Amino acid sequence: MSDMAALIERGKNVLVGNYARVPIVMARGEGALLWDANGKRYIDLFAGFGGAILGHCHPALIEAATQQAKKLWHVGNTFYTEPQIEVAQRLNKTAFTGQAFFCHSGLEANEAAVKLSRLRGRASNPKRWKAITLAKSFHGRSLAMISATGNPKIKAGFDPEVPGFKHVEIGDIKALEAAIEPETAAIMMEPVQGEGGVNLLSPEYAAQVRDLCDRHGITLIFDEVWTGCGRTGRWFAHQHFRRANGSIVEPDIMTLGKAVGGGLPVGVMFAKTELAKLLVPSTHGSTLGGNAICMAASRTVFDVVERENLLNNAASLGEWAISRLQNDPKLAPKITNVRGRGLMIGIELKDPPEKIVEKGLDRGVVLNLTASKVIRLAPPINISRDLWEQGLDAVVATLTA
Repeated sequence: MSDMAALIERGKNVLVGNYARVPIVMARGEGALLWDANGKRYIDLFAGFGGAILGHCHPALIEAATQQAKKLWHVGNTFYTEPQIEVAQRLNKTAFTGQAFFCHSGLEANEAAVKLSRLRGRASNPKRWKAITLAKSFHGRSLAMISATGNPKIKAGFDPEVPGFKHVEIGDIKALEAAIEPETAAIMMEPVQGEGGVNLLSPEYAAQVRDLCDRHGITLIFDEVWTGCGRTGRWFAHQHFRRANGSIVEPDIMTLGKAVGGGLPVGVMFAKTELAKLLVPSTHGSTLGGNAICMAASRTVFDVVERENLLNNAASLGEWAISRLQNDPKLAPKITNVRGRGLMIGIELKDPPEKIVEKGLDRGVVLNLTASKVIRLAPPINISRDLWEQGLDAVVATLTA
């Protein structure tokens, strides 16, 4: 038995089997490349579910985490720390004027957002606490967030659901308005649905939702756990939503995870200042949220994206890839659609081959299958054009073999 096979057997004995793991042990990474324990190389076109937005072992992230580890790791949120303040300042610079709550994951950020929306709702009506989300959405795997999620498969086996969540079809503004009740406190949606199959909200729909929330005094939450920090070619995907006058359609609350930690566990609920003030002491918390090492890495993600002009890289490489995939004659018989924003791309297949992820790995490329038939690509946004082309070649070869 090889060393890697032996490691896998050890893992099977001691790790919970809740993940559909492939029989590979990843040993190291550099940039958009991974190597397994046997030394085989892979082009990583999924970046650890989007978390490794700057790739693996980025020198600036290593330096930031190392230097911070020599000074301070964790003291709890009884005290201020400079890294937390600096990340919050970067959010004010790149998003909108607001205040940040730090936690460990996008799931926790979404929980905090819903709690805050209830505080705001009940300030005007003690019975105002419900939320509307979209069909095919995904907001996390806690009991509350699987109830918020608009995918029956995620909920299966965990009933009864947490009450207070209702789902409507994406893009149907009339259905959304009809779903509003006097008890409705929030509308929560992803600018680009990730797990749902890379489904895009249109700018027109987003503006209509914003107007609807304003008319009814409802809190608008954009779940940007997948789309934040440059993934779509803008700092945040809602910045693609512009009205005819050029103004951005902003949420009241934005939630972040995945990329905002550069691969370390960081979640953020970022709320408009007047709304954020409702979270007074004892209303919410997180023991390790915003710890100094994770914050130092998060701060550096913002710095590197800006310094290396990675928003433009994500936008240009994504636009080129979507056009290439849409116009590839070899792919045409296999696919129904290619869609995405920046380097968050979905290839919808007519008839997905069995073990398509494993077949990609055989060709040295890491990809993902979601919503049963959508190949999801989300490489590090600093991937080179040459490596991106090599990766897409391997994807096309995998889908057309």
